Amino acid sequence: MEFKNKEDIDLVLNALGEQLSAINNGHIDILVCGGSALHALGLVTRTTKDVDVVAIVSHNSSDRLTLETAQPLPQNLVDAAQKVERDFQLKDGWINPGPTSALDLGLPEGVLNRAETLKYGKYLTVRFISRYDQIHFKLYAAVDQGGKHYQDLIALKPTAKELENAARWSMTHDVSEGYRNTLKDMLIKMGYKNVADRI
Repeated sequence: MEFKNKEDIDLVLNALGEQLSAINNGHIDILVCGGSALHALGLVTRTTKDVDVVAIVSHNSSDRLTLETAQPLPQNLVDAAQKVERDFQLKDGWINPGPTSALDLGLPEGVLNRAETLKYGKYLTVRFISRYDQIHFKLYAAVDQGGKHYQDLIALKPTAKELENAARWSMTHDVSEGYRNTLKDMLIKMGYKNVADRI
């Protein structure tokens, strides 16, 4: 099964919530980016096979939210996901911590405040990163990989200011001159030479 729209995402995440409820071994709260988040927010229509977990959201004693690495995923989440994988014929690792290394150098400031939070039963909370933050992630991925990430970035219709903010953030994750030059070339290709000139 591939995820083609928000309904597909909701179907599978509701099933995941039900499996977590059956395991009954603690609440899971995750921050998600990528194609599944684009679907959940109705921002882009394309197929995707993954739910990309950026971080585990933890609640400390004063109920302040903190972000922790999703590598490895919590065992109860892995166990529940394997049952959902079997039931819906999903690919192995359909929910994965692929982008969690972004935490090492910092996410865009305020990412949690902007995220759209949905609950899938009592035991699963999913925070989908906002359009603004998707632009950051997609710009970085588009420079590095192109393809679907570039198409997603175009579909998000970023403003010059959003692209400039995203570009400056991405350059904290790759400080090389080669990355900066490729980034500038891509911005010019997109029609944002003014942004390229400022970074």
